Amino acid sequence: MPDFSTIMLFAAACVVLTATPGPDMLLITSRSISQGRAAGFLTYAGIALGTYCHTLAAALGLSQLFAAVPMAYEVIRWVGCAYLMYLAWKTIRSEGTHFSPTSALKRFSMKRILGEGLATNLLNPKMALFVLALFPQFVHPEAGSLTIQMLVLATVLNGIGFVVNGSVVLLSGHICNRVTGLVRFRKLPQYLLATVFAGLACRLALGVRN
Repeated sequence: MPDFSTIMLFAAACVVLTATPGPDMLLITSRSISQGRAAGFLTYAGIALGTYCHTLAAALGLSQLFAAVPMAYEVIRWVGCAYLMYLAWKTIRSEGTHFSPTSALKRFSMKRILGEGLATNLLNPKMALFVLALFPQFVHPEAGSLTIQMLVLATVLNGIGFVVNGSVVLLSGHICNRVTGLVRFRKLPQYLLATVFAGLACRLALGVRN
């Protein structure tokens, strides 16, 4: 199990990651506007389930890799560091997500909406890479089962995501009306997110352990 300080540090990063507008938040907001709050929450449930799938796949793969090649942990650590710095650079260079919630989405059944959220997450290769880059920085082979450690982290991420995106669902109408007034600050979330990526990469490169 990750210790308390590890979970708190991971949670702090998750707050920024989940609060930064992106495709998932856009889909959740649009579904909430077009089909109501239940659809918004179901969309997030599908996305959260996809996160667990990515995490479980990564945990099982890494567990076998670390058992076969003990030095693989250090390799993953440095590859993760490089990828996080790349994400920071890409985030700064990006023009940003055009966050324009719409009510023009087709109306689907609740089962279809849940599946769409799940598929959106599962078919996103960036999510798989993100889990492989970020999660290993907060787990340690000597601390017990990697699978349990990473599932705990996924639960923390999904829990914070539920609070953030649940607020988005409840305030979706207000967000739709107000978002156009935030154009001048559209780069601020990107700078904040890039800072988190760069900070995690530096922490990893310096070998900071919890």
